[in-house]
Amino acid sequence: METTLPFEKNKREILVRKDSETSDKFGVYPGKRTVEQLLNLGVINIDKPAGPTSHQVSAYLQKILGVKKGGHSGTLDPNVTGVLPVAVSKATKVIQTLLNAGKEYVCLMHLHREVPEYELYQAFEKFTGKIKQLPPIKSSVKRQLRERRIYYIEVLGLEKQDVLFRVGCQAGTYIRKLVHDMGQELKCGAHMAELRRTRAGPFSEEGLFTLQDVADAWYYYKKHHNEKFIRKVIRPVEEAVRHLPKVWVMDTTVDSLCHGASLAVPGIAKLESGISQGEMVAVFTLKDELVCYGKAIFTSKEMMGEKGMAVEAGKVIMEPGTYPRIK
Repeated sequence: METTLPFEKNKREILVRKDSETSDKFGVYPGKRTVEQLLNLGVINIDKPAGPTSHQVSAYLQKILGVKKGGHSGTLDPNVTGVLPVAVSKATKVIQTLLNAGKEYVCLMHLHREVPEYELYQAFEKFTGKIKQLPPIKSSVKRQLRERRIYYIEVLGLEKQDVLFRVGCQAGTYIRKLVHDMGQELKCGAHMAELRRTRAGPFSEEGLFTLQDVADAWYYYKKHHNEKFIRKVIRPVEEAVRHLPKVWVMDTTVDSLCHGASLAVPGIAKLESGISQGEMVAVFTLKDELVCYGKAIFTSKEMMGEKGMAVEAGKVIMEPGTYPRIK
């Protein structure tokens, strides 16, 4: 069974619109940022423990690192564990792109009575693709029937009334409700016994760190001036937009974007193929620094042209003045 989220299915190529070089006088390659710069513009892939809320985990992280701002990529219930990317300081501006990204979970479903295995698999098949879901009474959204997409469901283990499965789904899908609805379909009833998030957009269980890991890394950095661990823990903000299609701009274009201008075609050096009109895209410097993200006005083919507005201004990440202003 294919277990890929939508953004992974797009095999994009890099299209060079105009050969251009970047000056070493301005900006900095993400991998060469100082720890202080990462604290200002970084993301940490936290392994959320059972117990605290997602907001509390973000608050703990801010306290450990001594930063004033933190934001997480989609709330997990207190007893749910797993992937919780937390952006710190100015990187919190990218959280919106992660909130709408696909998610993956591993769930233990307990059936209220045993059912034939073939019926179980039929139910799983029925709940793959577009489904209708009514959010639970206790939820952060308006309680009305809405459509959600289940990208894949894979049974990992089955023992009497316990079913372990992996599910990839659209953001905003309630797994507890999914389990309940499958129990109704099977006419036996079911509830969610355990849940762990294994993916949130471009973040997975690979590269997860506990709050204790973060505290240890901070200790070695502050007390022993050892940056090795903290650099593994705090990742450049660019890693949070790996799931978005990308456009790279020339050095001379960067500062106007930092001031909130939309991106015109002549400023583009290269771009990825397959960009659709209205799609969210990330805009980078030629050093692979994230400048901003916004909505594509043009398709990739149109961006390879000579004129027109390519990307509507969105959230600006880079500070104005990082690159020279062209008068």
